[in-house]
Formats: sequence, structure tokens, C-alpha cells
Amino acid sequence: MTNFSKLPLALSLSTFALASCANAETGDSPETTETETSFAVEPKGEFDRPWAIEFIPGTETLAITEKAGTLKLMKTKSGEVTIVSGVPEVDYGGQGGLGDVAFLASEAGREGGRTIFLSWAEAGEGDTRGAAVGRGTLNCNEDTDACAVEGLEVIWRQAPKVTGKGHYSHRITFSPDEQYMFIASGDRQKLEPAQDTSNTLGTIVRLNLDGTPAAGNPMADKGGVTAEIWSYGHRNILGMDWDAEGRLWDLEHGPAGGDELNLVEAGANYGWPTRSYGNHYNGDPITDHSADDGFTKPAIHWTPVIAPGDMIFYSGDMFEAWRGDALIAGLSSQAIVRVSIDGDKATETGRYAFDNRLRSIDQSPDGSIWVAEDGSEGRILKLTPQ
Repeated sequence: MTNFSKLPLALSLSTFALASCANAETGDSPETTETETSFAVEPKGEFDRPWAIEFIPGTETLAITEKAGTLKLMKTKSGEVTIVSGVPEVDYGGQGGLGDVAFLASEAGREGGRTIFLSWAEAGEGDTRGAAVGRGTLNCNEDTDACAVEGLEVIWRQAPKVTGKGHYSHRITFSPDEQYMFIASGDRQKLEPAQDTSNTLGTIVRLNLDGTPAAGNPMADKGGVTAEIWSYGHRNILGMDWDAEGRLWDLEHGPAGGDELNLVEAGANYGWPTRSYGNHYNGDPITDHSADDGFTKPAIHWTPVIAPGDMIFYSGDMFEAWRGDALIAGLSSQAIVRVSIDGDKATETGRYAFDNRLRSIDQSPDGSIWVAEDGSEGRILKLTPQ
């Protein structure tokens, strides 16, 4: 166990909004975003390339995955950090390693062990690898503060495993009724498989909580991995969350330009790599979406990119004016990007600058906002109104 001494309290970070009309191409962008805003920022310790942060439901304990393969739990009141044993071996390198961590909200009041879901990059044969998701039980000994993931079993694998070390995506979310698990499955930088529904690259899959394909999926009658697919034509999805109406949204990296926020619909094809608002990294053009192209269009897209790392829909009271908005952790943009939703339309309404790349974001039980910086000395930051 590590006990972080409290770093300088309430480091004041005066944040400001950048004009979104230069960055968001929707045809309906406002002339300006929110005016200058400030909030108190309290550093809560440094971690080695944190990838995901998630509050354990019903507690003030924050679970933190470190990309090289470590899972840690932080008691946010005291700053005490425990390393959790029993995590899987990961294929660390490139964009791969230990990924997401997720819990069931319905277990908020549960005594003893609770269900934990983890995602990671898993090695295969012949220099191949792919995303995997496992389910186990998180148990902690109150006397020793030792914690372990027990009975971890792989319940889903990206298919097929391929060469390369990019675009695993592997974010995990559950439907509001917790009947289904949705997993983001990136295109692994292979492009064309995202339009081929005989595999799960470039898709969002919808599963039962044991990892089997959910009944009623759009291509359930085709069997195999195709039966897992909920939507396809995605590139690299690094954020998924549910709005107040119970609708699923995804946030994905475009290539050179064209980051997207999408309302996720059953059976929808989002066009990658046939259509995109960006270009290939070598400068080769990709045809933009058109009204008659047959693909589902993003609710908002960004050029220059914001390089999203994660997203939540804010539902707390501390930042009351932001309730119902999407808050996006930006990597190259080094910002929290705030997006307001109106029906199926989305508009950037705020952008708040930070000193470093932001990898992950979560909301605590008290409504404060927590973010994880990217990198080998990535700080966990608590944000409260100032």
C-alpha cells in the first residue's frame, strides 16, 4: 500500500474556452463557446500511464488501470493506494496493455466481493494480438487491505487477432438496465474489416453479461461473431456513455481530422473507412459523408482533431450548468471539451485547457469531476467549482 501525501491543495487552474467554430465542423457551430471559467484542481497522486479511472459504485474508491498491466485502488479521502493482484498478463506496447475497468451499479450496496470487468490487449500466435474482456470478482481483506481479482475468466475476444499494436478501443459500458454489455472494438488500423461484418473489428458489440451474443442483435441470425455486432463502420472508439434519455453515444478518433461523436443505433454503419471527414495520414483524401451515401453521420466532428481519450455524460450537482452535457477528455487538445446535446444534434459549448494530455474522465459520487493525465507521470486530478 502506498500513501500519497497531499499535494498542494486546490491548485488554481484558470481555464478558458477556445472558439469551437474553428474546430468543430457541423454546419451549426456557435460563434463562440462558453466564456472564461475556473475551477479548483487538486492533484491526487501520480501513476504510470493511467488508462482508465472508474469509481466503484457506492464508494469513494477509485479504480485505476495502468497501461503496463497494474490495477490500483485509491481511497480518495485518504489518498491510500492499493495494488490489486490477479490481473491478467497483457501484451504491452503501442496502444496496447491493460485497458478499461467496469463495475455494475446494481452492486453499489453489496457486502464483500463484487463483480469486476477488465479489458486488455492479449497476445496471439504469429505476432498477432487482440482485445480481450474478462469477468471476475474483486475481493479485499479489510484486515490487511490486500485486494485481488479472483476467478477472472475471458468472456469475449476481438476477432480475429491481427498484427500491429493499435486501435484496440476496448471500452466497456452497460445498458442502463444492466441487461447488456457493450464493448468498443477498434479497427486495429486495418481499415477495410470495419465494413466486413464477418469479423468484429471496427464495431460495437452487444453481449449478455456472460459474454454471449445478446438476443435481438441486428445480425443475430447469421451466427458466429457476426451475431455479436450492434453497429459497425467505426475506427478507434475511446469513449462510450449513456445520456439522460438512455441512449448510447460513442466517441472516436478520425485519421488526420474527422474525430466523431456518434449516436449509436442498432445496425447502423458509420462509414469508416469508405467515408470520413478526415484524410489518411499520408495525405490521401477520404471522401466526405454526403446526404445520400447510406451511412450514419456523426452528430459532431472535429478538424483539427481533439484526440479524444474518454467521455462521460455529467449528471451531478456541483457543475449544475453542465448537467446532461458530454465531457470529453482530450489528448492532443489537452482540454476537457464540453458538448451539449439537443435531440440527435450536438454542439461544442465549452473547452477548458489543461497543461497535459487527458486520458480518462469520471464523475465521483459527490459530483466532482476526476481526470487522469496521460503519460509515465500521469496525475489524477479532482475538479471542483471555484
